Amino acid sequence: MSKEPIQMTARGLEKLKEELRYLKEEKRQELADYMGAALADGDLRESAAYDEARLLQSANEARIADLEELVHRAVVVEHDDGEAVARLGASLTLQSQDGENVVFHLVGTHEADILEGRVSDESPLGRSLVGRRVGDNVTVQMPVGAAVYRVVAVTFD
Repeated sequence: MSKEPIQMTARGLEKLKEELRYLKEEKRQELADYMGAALADGDLRESAAYDEARLLQSANEARIADLEELVHRAVVVEHDDGEAVARLGASLTLQSQDGENVVFHLVGTHEADILEGRVSDESPLGRSLVGRRVGDNVTVQMPVGAAVYRVVAVTFD
């Protein structure tokens, strides 16, 4: 991993910290209990449960290390009150040509979740939204072709 700062929203950083807390305080203990039960079963050379517990513990520790690095490098992006230009941390309400509204939240790469409408500012969709203002038209490439939306709101939480 490069050591450059990672821009993210305050909400995104809090989610990473909560996951880190869970993995360290709860998941570690669950895995230790599981490993203890596997050890109590006897012969470790033939214990699939022990092998599985070791793999799960290794994956958990790797995720903890990744999250610690992300939290260490995180820089929370601030915004000015009344700001009207879309950038990281903005929520944009877009209106399709048939009047249907859709909301996208511009977030850092590590926070993206398209199912929740959280779009990375580095993704093609995110890049097309950055810098937009209310009234701007945005062309979004879809699997079935391009769709044109009008920006009807830019807000910051």
